[in-house]
Formats: sequence, C-alpha cells, structure tokens
Amino acid sequence: MVQLHGKALVLELLSDTEIKLTRVFNAPRDLVFEALSKPEHIKRWWGGHRHTMTVCEIDFRPGGSWRFVLSEAGGNVHPFKGEYVEIVPPERIVQTFIYDVAPFNEGSSLETLTLKEDNGRTTLAVVAKYDSKETRDGVIASGMEEGAAESYDALAGLLAELA
Repeated sequence: MVQLHGKALVLELLSDTEIKLTRVFNAPRDLVFEALSKPEHIKRWWGGHRHTMTVCEIDFRPGGSWRFVLSEAGGNVHPFKGEYVEIVPPERIVQTFIYDVAPFNEGSSLETLTLKEDNGRTTLAVVAKYDSKETRDGVIASGMEEGAAESYDALAGLLAELA
C-alpha cells in the first residue's frame, strides 16, 4: 500500500484499481452528510477556490443522478456526472463518477463514501474503484489529489461556518 500525504488529506493506493481518500472534519456526521448531499452546500465547496460551479443538479436517491459543471476563470469547463447506487443517511453514499469529457467519459468509477463520527469529529473515507490500473494512474496524474484536497479544505471552511 502506497500513501501520499497532503495537508489534511491522505491518499492511499489500495490496489492496482483502487484509491482511498481520508479526511477528518471538526463537525458532527449529520452536518457533514448534509453538506455532501444538498445542492446549496455542494455549490460552495465542490471544486475548491479555483472553480465556480455553474451547474449543480442532484436527484439524491438510489437510482437518481447528479451532474456538476465547474468553470475556471480562463474559460475551461469541467463537467462531471454519475448515479447514486446506495444512500444510507448519515453514514454511506455509493455513486458512480464520470468526468464527462472524451476519452474519460468512456467509463466510470464506483465511489463508496463512508462517514464515521468520534467525539464530534467526522472521518470521511472515499474508496474509488476504477476499471484498470491505467485509468487509476491517469486519474492520479490528472491532479485529482490536489483538487480533492482543495475541495475538502473548502468543505471544512463551510462546516465551520454552518456549525
């Protein structure tokens, strides 16, 4: 197992096809779950400070879909989409994830997010499973760790504000 450490985010390579992201938030699990599931909150943290979310569509139920579009100041647009497979409030969300740009949109990853609370602090863990080592490595090379760290830093700020 390889571990790469950001400031507060830990990225682990669990296997040739799996990445695990872990981050601890100073907020109760119910509040973290709310921030992960409501469009008015997601718009404020997903994508970090370099992007503006211009589309945030969520049908938050098993079988429902989601679609986000991020825009950069320079005009670049980054569309993402997926479907919710399983939702167990406030502890688990399983969804597909697609970066909706060719050739990346030819496949999807399966993300399993879990939330565990201990003394008012919540550990978020996301395991993403890809179809191949090449896809997993391409995701890592794309800057996914930096983007996730930035988004989760923004989420931490939002949670402090909402608390």
